[in-house]
Amino acid sequence: MNNVFVYCEIEGTTVKDVSLELLTKGRKLANTLGVQLECIIAGSGLDGVEAQVVKYGVDKVHVFDAEGLFPYTSNPHTALVVNLFKEEKPQICLMGATVIGRDLGPRVSSALHSGLTADCTELEIGDFDMKKNVNGEIKQFHYEQQLYQIRPAFGGNIVATIVNPDHRPQMATVREGVMKKEVLDEAYKAEVVRHDVAKYVPETEYVVKVLERHVEAAKHNLKGAAIVVAGGYGVGSKEGFDQLFELAKELHAEVGASRAAVDAGWVDHDRQIGQTGVTVRPKVYFAFGISGQIQHIAGMQDSGIIVSVNNDPNAPINTIADYVINGTVEEVVPKMIKYYKKNSK
Repeated sequence: MNNVFVYCEIEGTTVKDVSLELLTKGRKLANTLGVQLECIIAGSGLDGVEAQVVKYGVDKVHVFDAEGLFPYTSNPHTALVVNLFKEEKPQICLMGATVIGRDLGPRVSSALHSGLTADCTELEIGDFDMKKNVNGEIKQFHYEQQLYQIRPAFGGNIVATIVNPDHRPQMATVREGVMKKEVLDEAYKAEVVRHDVAKYVPETEYVVKVLERHVEAAKHNLKGAAIVVAGGYGVGSKEGFDQLFELAKELHAEVGASRAAVDAGWVDHDRQIGQTGVTVRPKVYFAFGISGQIQHIAGMQDSGIIVSVNNDPNAPINTIADYVINGTVEEVVPKMIKYYKKNSK
């Protein structure tokens, strides 16, 4: 078992951000293990696509370029990944926790009889000991340099560390925005292998043909916003969120929400921040009436500056906030709107 692999998703001929984030994390894991970082890119018309990924520290790029590989369909991509992995025998495989990753990951894992941990919020390398029953006798086993797959469990009430000591590859999916995307070296050198797709994907796998495809742009840029104004159940109403939108307009910010506020119907689901929503890391994060459950904190804890506005001085979110304003949303928000209207340039 050797290298770390990342399956790269593409839109047309552009590698998606979630894959670039995983390449950054994969490079760090590979450095810890002393192995190479490799990636898979499958689609059509992929001349020069390697230039998008090599600078993130990729040592080897596996390119599969064929007419039937874009748009994504399950069978061809599963076949090429499974057959490549049977040759390369990676020890770790990372995928995005996207519609594609959630379809492809379990198929590859099942075919290779390996484990898969979904929606990880952190990945680390470490050792651990465990006891096993071997022919009726309890024996102690020591495992080194295993992938710690860390994610919230039991509805977010605990953080679980999951390991897969006996099967390879160790597979994990990670949502977009959880890992930080960082270019390692613009001049990084990599080996590029353009595979004969027919060797890995039999014609019989092309059972689905996409006749029409519609991609709709996002209504907002919550993930890329420099300032996020987020509201929780403490905002109290849809009208309360209207005030947050007014404040966000003055700050040139985007509006986010906790799950409780979304479930109450005060704001659209696509603005939900947290384990079951999006992950953000703005320069400034305003948390209005948010208690700070672990599911929400998982989606915003890497923000530059966190400002909590809450009438409960013991709210859990206050423990990670840089600034705490003790007061109700109804008191604080109008004053902030008035101030920024007067002082914003």
